[in-house]
Amino acid sequence: MESKIAIQGIKGSFHHQVVLEYYQQDLVIDECLSFEDLVKSLLKGKSKQAVMAIENSIAGSIIPNYALIDKHNLQIIGEYHIPIQQNMMALSGQSLEEINEVHSHPMALLQCMDFLQKYPHIKLVEDKDTAETAQRIFNQKLTGIAAIGSSVAAEMYQLNIVAPAIQTIKNNMTRFVILSKEEVIIPQNEISKASLKFQLDHKRGSLATVLNVMSDCKLNLTKIQSMPIIETPFKYSFFVDVTFDEYKDYEKAKSIIKIMAEKFKILGEYKNNPI
Repeated sequence: MESKIAIQGIKGSFHHQVVLEYYQQDLVIDECLSFEDLVKSLLKGKSKQAVMAIENSIAGSIIPNYALIDKHNLQIIGEYHIPIQQNMMALSGQSLEEINEVHSHPMALLQCMDFLQKYPHIKLVEDKDTAETAQRIFNQKLTGIAAIGSSVAAEMYQLNIVAPAIQTIKNNMTRFVILSKEEVIIPQNEISKASLKFQLDHKRGSLATVLNVMSDCKLNLTKIQSMPIIETPFKYSFFVDVTFDEYKDYEKAKSIIKIMAEKFKILGEYKNNPI
């Protein structure tokens, strides 16, 4: 079986853009309609690795995705950040004034609302996927209709960008993680970041004590996210990301937190890929 990379969405999506930039080669893509389908692709061996959005600089953490990684014991083996540049695109030869409708994912429309409000004649139509809309415009040769999406989608479906970078907040980054079902051994000297999950006893100062251990061991906490434990009201699991210069510092912190925590799990140890 040829190795595949699973993504949420279709070719031309931001997930596909990450594959092209992270792997630096054109790989076989398994296009998944949802993040649940993406996980199934890994679990069933249909794909070897997967790219999953995990955090946005504006919207915050995609909490259900943390839960999917944890529940199915997937390994985070890498990460990648891309700026989310939303572009309005249509069939070649059309101007912005000739566009009557724009079709895109509701989140993409919201991200571009300041720009779109300047053109009240354009009807906004919600769709399930940004790249799929671009593909449909190309396949059906739809005039008067534009899509909003990545420059990769415009290039792939031969559409003309009639208005570039129309998102309201210009500095909008999304962090993606690279996932594997099978264990991937990464050399210790290349590991500079870890994603961890732990559960603490519900008593005063327990979280502060763990955070102090991280600080004392020279770890930099880049992310902390709490998630309620469904079966136990008012108890929480914590998902954290830490970076470090020396693996031995991380190893020391890990050994102490394992003792302190009621439950402890490593979601991934990998190379830090800063913005």
